[in-house]
Amino acid sequence: MPAIDRSRVRHSFQRGASLYDHLTPLQQRVVEQVLHRLPDAPLAAPVLDIGCGTGRLLAGLVQRYPSAPVVGLDLAFAMLRQARPRVGGRALLLQGDAERLPFRGGSFALIVSSSTFQWCDDLDACFREVYRCLRPGGRFSFALFGAGTFQELRECWRDARSAYGIADRVGADGTHRFHTEAQVRAALERQQFGHVVVESLLEREWYPDVAHLLQSVKRIGAGSSRPPAGGGLGWRRVLHRMATYYTERYGTTGGVPASYEVIHGEGRR
Repeated sequence: MPAIDRSRVRHSFQRGASLYDHLTPLQQRVVEQVLHRLPDAPLAAPVLDIGCGTGRLLAGLVQRYPSAPVVGLDLAFAMLRQARPRVGGRALLLQGDAERLPFRGGSFALIVSSSTFQWCDDLDACFREVYRCLRPGGRFSFALFGAGTFQELRECWRDARSAYGIADRVGADGTHRFHTEAQVRAALERQQFGHVVVESLLEREWYPDVAHLLQSVKRIGAGSSRPPAGGGLGWRRVLHRMATYYTERYGTTGGVPASYEVIHGEGRR
């Protein structure tokens, strides 16, 4: 499977930053889920949000832990510009990569992340960095989109390709391949996190039609972790057949659904 192009991810989210909040109601619900799972106990030690985006989770952290220094890290600088008005001067915002955290070991008592780690191929590298940057006894709490995400879209892509005699190769349609719940748990355990808890929830979003679904995914930057294969008239025929299958199988008078598997995880150092 081709590796995720991190520079492509960064540029995609750069372009989508100004529209992100308007197009991501599900991601906003996931932020609330992450906050709900955090302890209410007072905290004065440093807190890090990896992939802070436009700052919704950061703002919740600032409100919940008013005595704690809060840091937000994101791969896309344009996202940080969107976050600044939301958190004011209460959070330090830095551009950086989840796979290479720019902090000394043991810097944070709490590290959180929402809807970020699905854009990283190497969960072990990410979780190793989190473990390194946590203080002994520190807590790691996160959510990412898992392998059940876009299951309808994958099915219809596969069948559309098959209808034209095109082999169903992993990544050949340009769609992202998400981590499974088992892979997330195993990555945490390999990094020797304690008190590991991993569970998944199935969420569903509705769109007017397949075109709006694809446009929404593309406009927030989430559709460009890998460049799609193919192109030209043949590719457009496959796309049209996919959309036809999707509408026939899943379309309703209210539009078409898209499934998202949200994997929540936590661990302690």
